Amino acid sequence: MSSGQFNPFGSDMMLAQLMQDMQDPEMMREAQTMMNDPAFQERMKTLTDNPNFKEHMEQTTETMKDPEKQKEMEEKMKARVTAGQKELEDFKKKSAELEAEEKRKKENAKKKKNQKPKTSSKKKGVKKV
Repeated sequence: MSSGQFNPFGSDMMLAQLMQDMQDPEMMREAQTMMNDPAFQERMKTLTDNPNFKEHMEQTTETMKDPEKQKEMEEKMKARVTAGQKELEDFKKKSAELEAEEKRKKENAKKKKNQKPKTSSKKKGVKKV
């Protein structure tokens, strides 16, 4: 995709997350509520009135008329979703690892704070003869 060209999905990971979210009934109810909001509708109108958006939609419409190009686009999209699912899985795993490490650090800091200072039974500076 060339620089400055409209990209409706961003990264493959974002696309994969979107596809997962669309399977979640609660998420879809929230999306419906958002779409019914007049402020959201105004923002969407601004987006759809954008000449770059219109041009992209016209190109996509033309492409979808050709069965071969349509199939090619579908295959590319499936590949992007698959790649994004892997990225998302790796991201979630790494996030869980980082959260667990952070939790361990906090627990260790709390334990150290609650420990009584160690004292020696020996008096310092006094040598036995």
